[in-house]
Amino acid sequence: MNLDKDFLMKKKEIIYFDNAATTFKPISVINKEIEYLTNYTANSHRGDYNISFKVDDEIDNTRHLISKFINSKSKNEIIFTSNTTDSLNLVVNGYFKYHLKEGDEVILSKSEHASNILPWLMLSLEKGIKIKYAELDENNCLQVESIKKNITKKTKAISIAGTTNVVGDIRNIKEITNLAHKHNILVIIDGAQTVPHMKVDVTEMDIDFLAFSAHKMCGPTGVGVLYGKKELLNQMMPTTFGGGMNESYNEEELKLVEIPYRFESGTPNISGIIAFSESIKYLNKIGMENIERTEKYLRRYLIKELKKIPYIKIYNEKSDSGIVLINIDGITSGDLGLYLNTKNICTRSGKHCVKMLSEEADFTNTVRISLYFYNTYEEIDTLINALKNYNEIIEYANK
Repeated sequence: MNLDKDFLMKKKEIIYFDNAATTFKPISVINKEIEYLTNYTANSHRGDYNISFKVDDEIDNTRHLISKFINSKSKNEIIFTSNTTDSLNLVVNGYFKYHLKEGDEVILSKSEHASNILPWLMLSLEKGIKIKYAELDENNCLQVESIKKNITKKTKAISIAGTTNVVGDIRNIKEITNLAHKHNILVIIDGAQTVPHMKVDVTEMDIDFLAFSAHKMCGPTGVGVLYGKKELLNQMMPTTFGGGMNESYNEEELKLVEIPYRFESGTPNISGIIAFSESIKYLNKIGMENIERTEKYLRRYLIKELKKIPYIKIYNEKSDSGIVLINIDGITSGDLGLYLNTKNICTRSGKHCVKMLSEEADFTNTVRISLYFYNTYEEIDTLINALKNYNEIIEYANK
């Protein structure tokens, strides 16, 4: 595959290391969205005419491809949302709001993204549930043993990222679900940083709910996915009500349509969902094992080169994902990020939506370098050469 040809953004005069935030889109995804907008623009489930039938078929095809991609038992276990945040809010407010009572416990960690903490915090205020935070180890990683220590008879759910977006530690999902299900505990996985980077098999891993986003895996923005086991989705309530999700209603009664459509009221991001099919095909063509392997090699090289610069501090050297956190003493992460921007190198600085992590970690703001399969060793070399300009960085920060 010719990555420079496939990704038009690779032709820009930039080096992009902010893939944990969003990823480039291959031309096939762009063309698929244009195809809908120019050849069969119509609403879904609304028209008795050919181009509307075509829309329905294309959306159904994407749902089918996603189901195969994560190996769910049925495409009807795939719900389209607007992003991972929307998916996590849906499962917390559509399922657990109706199945948890005061005093029930949910296990999280303080390295979770805000999208996997704030919905639970709001539910704790509303329902009186108790949130327990499994302690992180000396590398700010979450170990299964830490989760195990927090399980009691009142524990009803464990909600964690498969891979965290700051520390970048990859959790052992299968071991966690095995532990949880022995105690009749449900497991919710924030897969935003996992599904794009490695093979996730929801059946083999026995995941109860999984949330992820298209835009972090070479797909369009504004499209998310919530997977849930069929028996759980049948017990979940919609959180939005309107067209397309009801069979009938009157002043006294509302009858919902079957899953997953009862959770997809209103007009969805049709062009995005349809184009998402091409990103799934693209990742399948490369192979998720190849993507995971490529990122590991790139990360290994990046860490090796960073360690040659004495004033660079690496915070998550022992993590396995393509996420690397750095700083330079005496320089804010924001200044370092802006300096790299002057070299046309794109990174991200700040707390990265994980504001509780500082309660356990020895850092707050960092510069995050996040890799994807289309990054190269040459791009890493350019980054390293920029970071070697210590006097220039100091001068820039002191302006």
